[in-house]
Amino acid sequence: MNKDIIQIKGLKKDYKNVEVLKGVDLEVEKGSIFALLGSNGAGKTTIIRIMATLLKADAGSVVINGFDIEENPSRIRGSISLTGQFAAIDEILTGRENLQMMAKLRHLKNPNTVAEELINRFGMSEAAGRRVGTYSGGMKRRIDIAMSLVGNPKIIFLDEPTTGLDPEARLEVWEIIKELKAAGRTVFLTTQYLEEAEQLADKIAILHGGKIIALNTLEGLKKLFPPTKVEYVEKQPTLEEIFLTIIGKKGER
Repeated sequence: MNKDIIQIKGLKKDYKNVEVLKGVDLEVEKGSIFALLGSNGAGKTTIIRIMATLLKADAGSVVINGFDIEENPSRIRGSISLTGQFAAIDEILTGRENLQMMAKLRHLKNPNTVAEELINRFGMSEAAGRRVGTYSGGMKRRIDIAMSLVGNPKIIFLDEPTTGLDPEARLEVWEIIKELKAAGRTVFLTTQYLEEAEQLADKIAILHGGKIIALNTLEGLKKLFPPTKVEYVEKQPTLEEIFLTIIGKKGER
């Protein structure tokens, strides 16, 4: 049995005759956290949208949870969830009502029970009865991720989930992501924050120029570059240094 829950080969996508993806290849192991790094506009969200069946690729193959995206898009939708850069929640409703609504949209039998289980799991009992419009940024992201878990999807796509959050809220989201992995979920994460990938990811891919130009564990990426010695102490390269070196912009800020 293949341990890779996501398999992408030769993925291509053009926008108005501009090549955004020029043949992307990557594989994601089941139950892991996979981070896709890239500069703003590199095509990270495009890959996410294709995998989530929201956008059609021009060429290449995508297999998710054993299903080909061209042949079985509906089966894929049943096993995934997507949380975008901005919380997709109804701010007029309460947190509880948002969760209940999502459970109904997923055609689950007991939406109230589903909502209460997620409220307890995410420690939102005190805030669940308040309108989401009164929530802090971190709490909005928390309810957004909780909504993505309705229906127990196997794969969670998180497209820059901590964009715009303060440091405390970002750490809170990191803990949630770690808990998702501990629960056996596969998390595909896009981010511009190098520290985020360094803290969370089992494997890291760097997207640049429409292609994956590096794919490895953090330790594997570090081995590509010899450590430097600072006052007789060996200093390992940071992910930022690796990223800048690989894309040919080392030293630029």
